[in-house]
Amino acid sequence: MYLAVEGVIGVGKTTLVRLLQRSFEAEICLEVFEENPFLSKFYVDRERYAFQTQMFFLLSRYHQQRREVPGVLRQKKNLLSDYTFDKDAIFAQINLAGDELEMYFRIHEALAEKIPNPDMIVYLRANTDVLMSRIARRDRPYERNMEWEYIDQLNRAYETYFSRPNRSRVLTIDTNGLDFVRNPDNLSLIENRIRQALKLPPFQQELPLSELGGDVGND
Repeated sequence: MYLAVEGVIGVGKTTLVRLLQRSFEAEICLEVFEENPFLSKFYVDRERYAFQTQMFFLLSRYHQQRREVPGVLRQKKNLLSDYTFDKDAIFAQINLAGDELEMYFRIHEALAEKIPNPDMIVYLRANTDVLMSRIARRDRPYERNMEWEYIDQLNRAYETYFSRPNRSRVLTIDTNGLDFVRNPDNLSLIENRIRQALKLPPFQQELPLSELGGDVGND
């Protein structure tokens, strides 16, 4: 089983992957973003540093997934990741334009062919005010200059991407009313929804989707 957790900055991807690791007896692949030397500058002057930031992330994520993911899958181990390779393209569409965006997508398309796709993506959804509150609470220095408008733009881009008709094996979970860090019942509900979607025992077949405000399907 290869499962990726996705969502906008601050929604709780990495936290959820860490919390689920033991239950699924899985290896984890966590996004390495602190090493990007342009990231803090990007949040101060997005237009000036967007291309450098995107290209660094693209190549960094490519090398990490090519290095880590195939080996784990060959060993028939479960794998949880807190990002997908495609997430980079969502950011690029917002941050780049013109020739830079065209060059980016040419490189992304060539690299993406070599990256294994997850069996399922768990898309964590939250409204922008909730995301900003969570970002402020974790208080990473380079995120202190984040603008509400930028996170909202990202949020709308994620919604558009994961609502496309050709999106396969996506489990969408609304996290606005959830606290899976402090509330074990919330975490258990999410784990059960994942097991139910992947038909991995044990899970409660009768658990209604409405309890999480989530949905799963082939869209």
